[in-house]
Amino acid sequence: MNNMSVGLIAGFVATVVLSAMMIAKGMMGVMPELNVAAMIGNMMGASVVVGWIVHFMIGTIAWGAGFAALYGMLPGNSVVVKGIVFSMVAWLGMMILVMPMAGAGLFGMNLGIMAPIMTVVLHIIFGAVLGAVYQAATSRFIPS
Repeated sequence: MNNMSVGLIAGFVATVVLSAMMIAKGMMGVMPELNVAAMIGNMMGASVVVGWIVHFMIGTIAWGAGFAALYGMLPGNSVVVKGIVFSMVAWLGMMILVMPMAGAGLFGMNLGIMAPIMTVVLHIIFGAVLGAVYQAATSRFIPS
């Protein structure tokens, strides 16, 4: 197994964790208007199911493989810190590009101040999981 495969595994697991938190957030009634899968589906003129598929493709392929490819260039003294740094770049891209394209405004401010706060917390957790799983999978599947 190579670093790219490990990155895909880490991206998928981190996306599962992020998605579970997004679903729990919605079930608790916390910012139900911040439904990323529905936003993605709407942007594509498709259903929320398509939004979830694209959400998992982005988290697994773009962010998992991207983390593996950029790992050596990321600042940080631990894999988890590198994952968090990487996820903050992804968050910033989401806030500056995706949120306005989805009609939520820059940093999602059309949804209120909680949108950027909620999404940054979710991305920090995503990055920590991404880094932790990448480290665990690398030590298990890639010989030193």
